[in-house]
Amino acid sequence: MSSRATRFERDGFLRFPFSSALKRWAEAAAVAGAAAMEDPRHAHWWRHGRTWFVGVDALPNLPDGAVPGGPPLAGEAIDFLRDALGFRGPWHQAQVSACFPGYPQRDESESEAQHRFRRQRDAAHVDGLHGEGPERRRYLREYHDFILGLPLTEASAGAAPLVVWKGSHVIMQTVFTAALQSLAPERWGEIDFTDLYQQTRKQVFDTCERIVLPAAPGEATLVHRFALHGVAPWGEGAHASGQGRMIAYFRPETTDKLKWLTSPL
Repeated sequence: MSSRATRFERDGFLRFPFSSALKRWAEAAAVAGAAAMEDPRHAHWWRHGRTWFVGVDALPNLPDGAVPGGPPLAGEAIDFLRDALGFRGPWHQAQVSACFPGYPQRDESESEAQHRFRRQRDAAHVDGLHGEGPERRRYLREYHDFILGLPLTEASAGAAPLVVWKGSHVIMQTVFTAALQSLAPERWGEIDFTDLYQQTRKQVFDTCERIVLPAAPGEATLVHRFALHGVAPWGEGAHASGQGRMIAYFRPETTDKLKWLTSPL
């Protein structure tokens, strides 16, 4: 196992240094991402007083990751996904996540407790667990291979950066495995994880280091699928370009649920 794979297995995230190939990709993707924010078809993705554009599946990239007219995805991060995780595509249409000064304002649909959690705990979550119904009970609905964040715009370190709790993936994966290993995968979606998830999330807050991960175009951040992560509030004095702090997130879904549950990577 490479040293990077060892660190990823241990920490639950990796930072990749600047890549000129990835910078060229980001330059093209930034134009497409800005257009997506102006597209009426994506107007429903604005949240929190228009301080966050959620932008799920809003990047019009092709299966090789390229936006029309731009280069395909390339660089050390992409090589690592192929060599260490065995991922060779295809790439789904990425999320375009853009934050702006004042994030997060309180949505009308949010309770005071929900808004406080977003501000004080970065809306920390594990991808794939969906809150459903009026009580927002948590059920597994998506099974991602990984989360790859690719910055598209220049932004200062305090401009609503990605945060992750170091080592939280080990705690979460252990809990998920204990809850699911005796059930057939087709029944996993029946399990209400709400209470167990909240207890485990508190354990993570108490025992794991919160890591802030600002990054620039040409760099990449890889987050383990079980890692607790979120977005910090926009800091005082932080700044970004006119398109805000924009990041493309790739979260390909897997059909191999057993591997999703048990693989350390």
